[in-house]
Amino acid sequence: MEKPDGFARSGLRFECTRCSKCCRHTPGYVFLSAADVTTLARKHRLRSGDFLSLYCRPVDFGLTRRYSLKEKPNLDCIFWENGGCSVYEARPLQCRSFPFWSALVTSRAEWENQARICPGMGSGELHPWTEIKQWLERRLQEGFLEAEGEEQENESRFLGSARISSDPSDA
Repeated sequence: MEKPDGFARSGLRFECTRCSKCCRHTPGYVFLSAADVTTLARKHRLRSGDFLSLYCRPVDFGLTRRYSLKEKPNLDCIFWENGGCSVYEARPLQCRSFPFWSALVTSRAEWENQARICPGMGSGELHPWTEIKQWLERRLQEGFLEAEGEEQENESRFLGSARISSDPSDA
């Protein structure tokens, strides 16, 4: 894990204002871990493969493909409804760990750039470096769900090893 420059070692202030700026009207990716897919599939009472087909899209990065949540035509997250997140308690780790992402906490410039968009950054509770580091480590541990070729879009592999089950009993 990268070490933060001095600004993050003393902690960072953040409190979600539920403004939904990170969930609406802007294109982006919400990459999922295998645990995210399992949790969200169970919430929707679906098999993991069916959840991936209905709510996710593979994103091609050349050497790898990862699953991301789909967006609505207006670029809202597929789970943004009626003023908020319809899966808030089961939301993906990427959403739960925001803004404590390595790209943001290892660079003051990146943190400040994102804070121009997010009104919760720089205000609210002071999160100590030990807590921020736990979020970073958890994201490393869970990793990203990688999609295989087009012909197997309903199945996937997690960092090249574990498969997401398509067994209905996993839902």
